[in-house]
Amino acid sequence: MTVYLPDGKALEVPEGATALDVAKAVGPGLAKAAVGAIVDGELYDLFKPLPPGARVRILTEKDPEYQTLFRHTLAHVLAQAVKEHFQEKGYDPESVRLGVGPVIEKGFYYDIDAPEPLSDEDLPALEERMRAILQKDLPLRRYVLPREEALARYRGKDPYKTELIQEIPEGEEISFYQQGDEAYGFTDLCRGPHVPSTGRIPPHFKLTHVAGAYWRGDERRPMLQRVYGVAFRTAEELKEYLWQLEEAKRRDHRRIGRELELFLIDPMVGKGLVLWLPKGNVIREELIAFMREEQVKRGYQLVTTPHIGSLELYKTSGHYPYYAESQFPPISFKERGEEEEYLLKPMNCPHHIRIYAHKKRSYRELPLRIAEFGTVYRYEKAGELLGLTRVRGFTQDDAHLFCTPEQVKGEFLGVLDLVLKVFATLGLRDYRARIGVREPGSEKYVGDEAKWALAERQIEEAALEAGLHYTVEAGDAAFYGPKLDFVVKDALGREWQLGTIQVDYNLPERFGLAYVGPDGEEHRPVMIHRAPFGSLERFIGILIEHFAGDFPLWLAPVQVVVIPVSEKQEDYAQEVACKLKEMGLRAEADLRSERMQARIRDAEVQKVPYILVVGEREKAEGTVSVRRRHRGNLGAMPLATFLEKALLEYRERRLESVF
Repeated sequence: MTVYLPDGKALEVPEGATALDVAKAVGPGLAKAAVGAIVDGELYDLFKPLPPGARVRILTEKDPEYQTLFRHTLAHVLAQAVKEHFQEKGYDPESVRLGVGPVIEKGFYYDIDAPEPLSDEDLPALEERMRAILQKDLPLRRYVLPREEALARYRGKDPYKTELIQEIPEGEEISFYQQGDEAYGFTDLCRGPHVPSTGRIPPHFKLTHVAGAYWRGDERRPMLQRVYGVAFRTAEELKEYLWQLEEAKRRDHRRIGRELELFLIDPMVGKGLVLWLPKGNVIREELIAFMREEQVKRGYQLVTTPHIGSLELYKTSGHYPYYAESQFPPISFKERGEEEEYLLKPMNCPHHIRIYAHKKRSYRELPLRIAEFGTVYRYEKAGELLGLTRVRGFTQDDAHLFCTPEQVKGEFLGVLDLVLKVFATLGLRDYRARIGVREPGSEKYVGDEAKWALAERQIEEAALEAGLHYTVEAGDAAFYGPKLDFVVKDALGREWQLGTIQVDYNLPERFGLAYVGPDGEEHRPVMIHRAPFGSLERFIGILIEHFAGDFPLWLAPVQVVVIPVSEKQEDYAQEVACKLKEMGLRAEADLRSERMQARIRDAEVQKVPYILVVGEREKAEGTVSVRRRHRGNLGAMPLATFLEKALLEYRERRLESVF
């Protein structure tokens, strides 16, 4: 058969030839260096037969795809090590039953049903076994079995592999990979791809932790143990990642939230429901005030809507039943024999639509920009809840702009400007844009094809005019319209989706919205949905980790602590704190009996931006000795000078000290 090399050159190879055969035909040097191939755009290993007419690019360890290959093989090496671990403990290797072991970002995992629990303490021993398997340089071999023979291998012994085989469509190959031989080795049901041998895996990996995972992600199925690992090409990459891992633990918003008393999630109140403590509520209110101020400047009108709505409202919008699985069950009751059904509000947009529709609208009123800090409720599975970043009740900085088709681009650009103002104010400078469009052929979207195409084109035109670099992601649109999302990198380089703008021709159609145009006729408005913060809870969780709790002055729950050197200056310390509070700063006087250095240290631990130390000299001269967090002692200055500069830093929402 004929295959084609990257330069278009045709190569004749035997039927059933593999990528390794192609590499050998090109030359012995390439055959020796080869680890896999890209075949018609798909990642192959060296063992899988090629289709006739394939375009083949041979991969070496220099290619980025190499990581996927060795990470996948490491998952098999882990499974082999786990079987050996329990065999040494006296268990039959067959008692270790295996789920799936895929490649994930930065590494791999394997789901395991073991005869006794694994813990993080077992990981060093498993790592040692894995390194021994790498050193043995066990060759890998791929082979295919008929369905019945494959099932016979696991039936009655391993329900997980049996289920996986039963789900493979008729006519599709059922492949296995064997590393090593029958005397010493390991075989697993697998689609591949893999490196040629365990010796081709870099030794720069680490098992990170063990967690519980339901089989197939279904909480009604058995709980397995999931062992996670990370793997990299070089020791430097592994070292950098492990540093990031430790830094992420240090910045974990749940830990910082407890230490700084920002928020709590109380099981008695409910899973995934956030209680904002006074200090955390300061951050929340500052962000709301910032967004409210920006919105008022830009012509938004603020509204408030209920926490529940009629089920019919969400049926009309399409949110129910489209998103039924992520919503709380309807609330049903009978009133005077008539049954009523309500839903905890999952979205604000249907409520805002009804505000638009409550009276006849003219084109002269458009664009109409309606905004709300609206609390919504989504049902997240208990196992997926995570601090502030995955909750069941959250507040969105939601707004909906109703405009004419001709106004769409201008309004979209205005929202873009607002989103970028948010990022600049918070120092989130590293971001990328992602346009979500329909997935071709999918039935999950509603509305007219032509209007979808128009909305997608309008978003791209606005993004280009704004000079944004963006990617287009098919299948990432909302069910009612395409969108532009921003993916932001935090201080650790982790990516978060923040800020969304959506163009919607369909909900106005579903609700029969209209405005009277210059021609006296009724026309359909277009909706733009936008939320620069998205969920305030999630946004604050990300900010806590981005700043590691070291908030800029404008967000710091306590901005200034005044510390007297001794009891003799307590009255002056209280006088200074009162003056600061009168001028709008969040200030406290620490009059505890602890030593001055202990009180300074406590203020540092609480990440207070400014500490003012006052002794007899400061009291006599009306000055304060200023310490700035991370900057140290800034010296003594008149209280009025400190106040002027601190207020400037606060009111201008600066990220850095003005001193």
